[in-house]
Amino acid sequence: MEGGGARNVSAAAAQTKESADDGSCKPLPPCCVKAQAAVAESEAKCHATVVSGWFTGTRSRSGKPSKVQYFNNPMWPGEAHSLKVEKILYQGKSPYQEVLVFESSTYGNVLVLDGIVQLTDKDECAYQEMVTHLALCSIPSPKNVLVVGGGDGGVLREIAKHDSVESIDICEIDQLVINVCKDFFPRLYVGYKDPRVKLHVGDAVEFLRNSPEGKYDAIIVDSSDPIGPAQELVEKPFFQTIARALKPGGVLSNLAESMWLHTHLIQDMLSICREVFKGGVHYAWASVPTYPSGVIGFLLCAKEGPPVDFLTPVNPIEKIEGATKDGREMRFYNSEIHKAAFILPTFVKRELEAYNSSTEKERPEKPTAKPVKMKVMRDSAITAS
Repeated sequence: MEGGGARNVSAAAAQTKESADDGSCKPLPPCCVKAQAAVAESEAKCHATVVSGWFTGTRSRSGKPSKVQYFNNPMWPGEAHSLKVEKILYQGKSPYQEVLVFESSTYGNVLVLDGIVQLTDKDECAYQEMVTHLALCSIPSPKNVLVVGGGDGGVLREIAKHDSVESIDICEIDQLVINVCKDFFPRLYVGYKDPRVKLHVGDAVEFLRNSPEGKYDAIIVDSSDPIGPAQELVEKPFFQTIARALKPGGVLSNLAESMWLHTHLIQDMLSICREVFKGGVHYAWASVPTYPSGVIGFLLCAKEGPPVDFLTPVNPIEKIEGATKDGREMRFYNSEIHKAAFILPTFVKRELEAYNSSTEKERPEKPTAKPVKMKVMRDSAITAS
């Protein structure tokens, strides 16, 4: 959606009203209406919940344009994090998305998909390490692991640090992302070089449906934002498919948005996952400067079975042989930050607890079972009536 702010306000409001009136879909939550209503630049494209980034140049005091260029990475409608562009390294388009790589002056190389920053050389460690080790360090001796998405290879790199792992499957839909990261993000792509890795290029939902039941100890979902085709990756059928593919006591680590911006999405995901994963569901977070609001969240879910205590690592990374040797050092994750990641700010605890209370009240009470009358027959048989 393009155009002036006033026109977009009315369009967003109309869409919200129509959705509510016809009952065909849920009304857009307030943050999504704001995102559609406030396009910061005329070139910025606007999606359901995310404003795409845009390039701008600077002007000298005389008013003449200079050669300095910035990529504006939206944090929220009305604000953006600008990265100075040294050089555009790649621009292309796959059947699924637009792919951009540029060299920045302070964050190294930057990967952008459909106008949204996915990772940078400087801060990728926070996301890759946390989404992986919060799960794998919470269970003893994980052996079979699946990565959904994660075409850059960073999660593979982190999984490979666990010497108990015997096989690593990755299902990534976009071959172009894999190829581009091989050329421009070698520190991430190194994950593909581990002999335990098996790449599957295709639809992850279909891949999971065809996976043997109870195959995986852990599944890590490293997906894009839940808009467009990725919307189904935050819906109940997808989580049920994941649960089917996990062993009893197996764990899921899933991207779960920003607590500063998307509590409505987090609430919905928590609600769905608590219905599907009876072994426990927790929300954790980490600091990633180039993500909206500078933080990102994770849902850690356990399938019913052997108990899983996500809050304290039972498989600490520091005790895994070779996990932190030269060339494999951690830059962000450690056992202390693992524990701290589950400590939530007061406003988040309040919102999530209030939501849980309201959904519990909305659930219909289970009918009380009628008392069963027992009769003892002469032949000592017991019958119920």
